[in-house]
Amino acid sequence: MKKVLIMAIIAALAVAMIAPAAMAKEDNELRLAYVEWSCATAATNVVKTVLEDEMGYEVEIIPVSAAAMWQALSGGDVDGIVCAWLPVTQGHYLERFREDVIDLGPNTEGAGIGLVVPSYVDIDSIADMNEVADKFDGEIIGIDPGAGVMIKTEKVLEAYGLEDIELIEGSGAIMTATLKDRIDDGEWVAVTGWTPHWMFARWDLKYLEDPKGVYGESEAINTVVRKELKEEHPEVFAFLDNFEWSLAEIGQVMDWNASGSDPEESAERWLEENPERLAAWLGK
Repeated sequence: MKKVLIMAIIAALAVAMIAPAAMAKEDNELRLAYVEWSCATAATNVVKTVLEDEMGYEVEIIPVSAAAMWQALSGGDVDGIVCAWLPVTQGHYLERFREDVIDLGPNTEGAGIGLVVPSYVDIDSIADMNEVADKFDGEIIGIDPGAGVMIKTEKVLEAYGLEDIELIEGSGAIMTATLKDRIDDGEWVAVTGWTPHWMFARWDLKYLEDPKGVYGESEAINTVVRKELKEEHPEVFAFLDNFEWSLAEIGQVMDWNASGSDPEESAERWLEENPERLAAWLGK
């Protein structure tokens, strides 16, 4: 109950920070929210670049928690998101706010979440983790509290009776830094992971099997917008409805970002190298 209350307060504060600025928006200004995951950062910056360079809008992108992102979208404080993991990871948010938003469907197919370990870890199933909990230092390295993969992982701990393992809250950056350190030392480590993510290109990793199906099947990353966007900015609505790309395409941008490129520069580079995709998004 205490954790739920804390998360509710954090979400409320985040939305409160967004709302005053939203009131002062001009007609050519748009606001996109995203969670600071590598895939969301890549997609949001690509969309921002198209809206600014090709359509003449001024776009503010706002990193927030998943809960605050959905709350801000449903309240009209932001115009859209391109990082809604559905139907499982963020499905509970869509159900809660369905009447206040428009789901434009997938922009990336084949996404997924689960527990990720280095390939040298010699178990293949979550069901076997308790027997080797000490090799994992009795912990799973997680990301920001409230993220869908964290909520599902809490359920995984219960479903598999992983009483000797604790889910550690943190961030995407802390998770990948810990993963790197443990791999460099040849140690076992389990992290909350998802596809697409640049870590799969960087290290030899695998998902642990989930025989109980707690994490669900393959997911999609959807675009969701506020309800009034179609009427107020039909050209923006049409572009966001057309926006879609593959795991390989988003993975390219994510890899550039992970290698030190500025996300805006990566977005501009990718769009320059993929004019056909850009033209399709703009309906040309």
